Amino acid sequence: MEVRGGKRYWTKAERRQIVEETLKAGVSASAVARAHDINTNQVFFWRRQYREGWFEENKGDTTALVPVKISATEKQAVTTRPAVKLAARTITGAIDIELGQARVRIEGSADPECVRAVMEGLVR
Repeated sequence: MEVRGGKRYWTKAERRQIVEETLKAGVSASAVARAHDINTNQVFFWRRQYREGWFEENKGDTTALVPVKISATEKQAVTTRPAVKLAARTITGAIDIELGQARVRIEGSADPECVRAVMEGLVR
């Protein structure tokens, strides 16, 4: 525990150790909180974070950069009418997102809101 400006701060390792004490059979969370001079509600909050994986050692930084590969794709629309000599050409892009076991491919003009929604869905 560190004290800065009158406030106490615990490292992730210290919080994890306190939470794991409360998870032992026959141990009361309030007794552990009193032993460490912490409010019981704080211990329950840390327990919720513990269950969500906040105190894991190997948890990666959620703001870490991921590799991106940019490739140009070109598609040519084919007309069915023989009288039309010029075929309409459109250049579209594609976004391939791979995160863990999930893979999403967005083709064409990607709406930023759509991409954001896809990323939020994958992170959950």
